[in-house]
This record gives sequence, structure tokens and C-alpha cells, in this order.
Amino acid sequence: MIKNDTLDIIRTRRSVRQYKATPVEADKLEAVLQAGTYAPTSRGKQAPYIVAVENEAFKERLARMNAEVMGVTLNPYYDAPVYILVFAPADANNPIQDGSCILENMMLAAHALGLASCWIHREKEMFATAEGKALMAEMGLPEGLMGIGALSLGYADGPLPEAKPRKEDYYRIIR
Repeated sequence: MIKNDTLDIIRTRRSVRQYKATPVEADKLEAVLQAGTYAPTSRGKQAPYIVAVENEAFKERLARMNAEVMGVTLNPYYDAPVYILVFAPADANNPIQDGSCILENMMLAAHALGLASCWIHREKEMFATAEGKALMAEMGLPEGLMGIGALSLGYADGPLPEAKPRKEDYYRIIR
């Protein structure tokens, strides 16, 4: 196996579902967000929007909305210090793919900086509602966006989970 810092970050990143209450330093949050802006986007249009939420009242609203979609009462963002939301224009060429690349870049950057993250779903459903559209307006976002996904972000409260073994036939090389 080739040893390389970037490849090691990819191989060792894990989804974390327990966070310390420790705030994320502003420079680290900025670096994670900036990493998202360097993700590839369809036709290079940079159509998505990224919103980091640290405000507790705002986070409570998001957690409640997400939990309602999920049909649970727990916090789907795992009480992380930061929630990062990704939106894209619904009529963009590839909104889901663009947003997914952004989320992955941010997860890898977070891990490289000693932070933990977890990809969170249901933002598409959350922000399709009247409440979700009003919340997007409160965030200063333009109309016509859809929720792509989110990250919980913070410091892991415990060791990172072990990687599951990779399946034998995961990839093929045709020469």
C-alpha cells in the first residue's frame, strides 16, 4: 500500500456520532469551509452554498426539523458544536453531485485538522417545507435552492471507530 498523507487521511476518516462540547476554533472552521469551496462543481459554476451554524437556537430548530423528518426525538446532528449545511439550486446541472463533493472535501479537511464529522441526511426534505424555505430566507440564501446534506462537526468524544473490512470485489481494473 502506498504511503501518502492524503491517502492516509482518506483511509482513516470515520463518521463520528459523539462530540465533545468543545467549540471548533474559527481558523479550523474556516479551513474546513474553504476546503468545501474547492470541490469540483458542474461546469465550474460553483452553484452550491455552504452555511455553518454555531448558534444554539438555530441548531435546535434544525435538529427538531431533521428529527421530525426522521420520525425520532433524538438530535440527528449528535449535538455537535457546528452543523454545516450544503444547498444547491434545484435547477443546477448536478446539484446532488456538486453538494456531495463539497461535503466529502469538508469531511476530509476536518479529519486532517483533527476534527470529527458525520454526513447527515434529510436536508432535502427539511428545506422543501414552508418552514425550511423560511429558514433559508433567514440565512440570507436565494430562492430556488434545495438542501443537499449536512455535516455534524466537532471534536470526537472517544476514539474513532474502526474501519470495516473492504469487500473483496469492490473495484476492478480492466487492462
